[in-house]
Amino acid sequence: MGSSFTPSIKDALAGNALEKKVNDQVQETTYNEYANFADPYTLEQLTEKWNEFLEQIADRPNLCSTLSTVPELIEGNRLLLKVGNSVQEEDVRQIKPELILWLRKELRNSEIELITRLERLETERTHFNDSEKLQILVQKNPNLNELKQIFNLDFKD
Repeated sequence: MGSSFTPSIKDALAGNALEKKVNDQVQETTYNEYANFADPYTLEQLTEKWNEFLEQIADRPNLCSTLSTVPELIEGNRLLLKVGNSVQEEDVRQIKPELILWLRKELRNSEIELITRLERLETERTHFNDSEKLQILVQKNPNLNELKQIFNLDFKD
């Protein structure tokens, strides 16, 4: 009868409640419930379920931003999620068990795995000096260059 689920007075006095152990066992049971499924799924189905998961964590905008890109399907049931920095990678690592459990359950496929790859994502340049700003605006409206010449405008040093 040596069950690892036996309550301990020592644990209770140390603040380790029995409730946590019960929750761990329930999560393990839920995970195992889908252990034998290997239903095929499409990228569209993955995208739909991915977005449903994002709706569930809408109160965590940084995490939603990190997970805003649907991962690529690689090598069967492996999903590759590209992240832009180590903070995002850590956020994904923390939510990963919950996310994988959700996807496995919803897509009825216990073979789904999620891996992350740290990649410096190309971002649009946002800081420009004055002459670069003018060039961008002149491209949008060539009349600005004429006004600059007519009024003899220049940049302060």
